[in-house]
Amino acid sequence: MSINAPRIGVLLVNLGTPDAPTAPAVRRYLREFLSDPRVIEIPPWLWQPILRGIILTVRPRKSARAYAEIWGADGSPLAAITRAQAAALVGAFGPEVMVDYAMRYGQPAIGARIAALQAAGCDRILIAPLYPQYCAATTAAATDAAYAALAAMRVQPALRVLPPYYAEPAYIAALKAATERALAALPFTPDALVASFHGMPERTRRLGDPYYDHCMTTARLLSEALGRPLTVTFQSRFGRARWLEPATDATLAALPQQGVRRVALLTPGFAADCLETLEELGIRGRETFIAAGGSDFACLPCLNAEAEGVELLRHLLRRELEGWTRAA
Repeated sequence: MSINAPRIGVLLVNLGTPDAPTAPAVRRYLREFLSDPRVIEIPPWLWQPILRGIILTVRPRKSARAYAEIWGADGSPLAAITRAQAAALVGAFGPEVMVDYAMRYGQPAIGARIAALQAAGCDRILIAPLYPQYCAATTAAATDAAYAALAAMRVQPALRVLPPYYAEPAYIAALKAATERALAALPFTPDALVASFHGMPERTRRLGDPYYDHCMTTARLLSEALGRPLTVTFQSRFGRARWLEPATDATLAALPQQGVRRVALLTPGFAADCLETLEELGIRGRETFIAAGGSDFACLPCLNAEAEGVELLRHLLRRELEGWTRAA
């Protein structure tokens, strides 16, 4: 590691993805993901037999089929988009700043990319979890991995972490611009806009996680910016515990009976399109809505690596780099 010309690293972090749309790859990914106590808050002695005995036997095949429906020539959409976001930010903060990306689960791993940035001469690293709304199961899980990597280092880089940005004016402005552009391109006028956020157990909210409040704040601010109401729902329920409500799938099934025949669905909690947006909502959500009597359905893209999304990241990261770079 060079000590003569120190550099600065920016590491974009998203949730993760299997290496391939196959049952063995999904099994490896789910074993890591669902073994994180931040994700499953059940004592390991109780949870691990369930995970290894039932879930890792049945779920990988089903999930692999879902991944296969959205897998692209460049691999997993989540990994490809996060990689594109990092590439779009190269050079944005001056020549001394390196921009890289990592996944909390799967590859490239957070610890490996922190080590690579340090080996390239970075003595200061900004970790940027791409979760607008804070949740311990996502944001804290990412920083846990970063801190664990530092714990194994004799010489540690200085670390900063991008805070949640659920109410940032630049974030709301980016969502507004992207949503209006996507709506203008639709061949129909939606009767309703549905904002679907990833769900979490209701117990997690009771324990003090601010995620639900962050989601509702984002939805309120975006609704005000768009000048029209949003129906807020929560998706991706897992297990038998009570999760945040109303559920996205149940809402989509009920809307046609309420006279809502045309729906546009947006996902403000996701920085990049992934299995949950492309397959769960874009494919299964459409099927649910049309089968219930709906006529038109659109799942709008996430901010991704489009102009609004990249400019938002540039704005947020530049602010967090203040004092570290001249360009900031």
